[in-house]
Amino acid sequence: MQQLADVMQGMVTLLARLMVAAVFASAMANKVLQFSSTAAYMAQEGVPVPKFALFGAIGLLLIGCLSLILGAWTRIGALCLLGFLAAATFYFHDFWKFVDPGQRQLQTIQFMKNLAIGGGLLSIAAYGGGPWSIDGWIAMKQEEAGTASKPRVTAKT
Repeated sequence: MQQLADVMQGMVTLLARLMVAAVFASAMANKVLQFSSTAAYMAQEGVPVPKFALFGAIGLLLIGCLSLILGAWTRIGALCLLGFLAAATFYFHDFWKFVDPGQRQLQTIQFMKNLAIGGGLLSIAAYGGGPWSIDGWIAMKQEEAGTASKPRVTAKT
């Protein structure tokens, strides 16, 4: 029964990492393919030094996505994506600035969606990539090496 639980945990954490990475990979592709118009939009929204900020955003997205997909340095990757998400949410879903009720509601929904994604990223940062990740494989090998190197204690009779 424990083996089934381990397999399920591996599959579920891998699927979760891939699903979260897909959201951010799509955002990264959009920013790369529409660099100039994205930088112009960022300037319009009040992002300081928009082209530099956009390069930084793409870097965070690239590091975070690769990290989650591979499960390598997963906690760091999740925090990179969380940093990107926090800045994007603050600048682009600032519902408190809207007077129009329809726009305010739309931006509130987007803000809350990002809050939920941020919660998922915090969970990944807290618990890591799971057993089906490079991080999990390294931890397993370290545990095996630790138990193999410990001397066996035998009782004297």
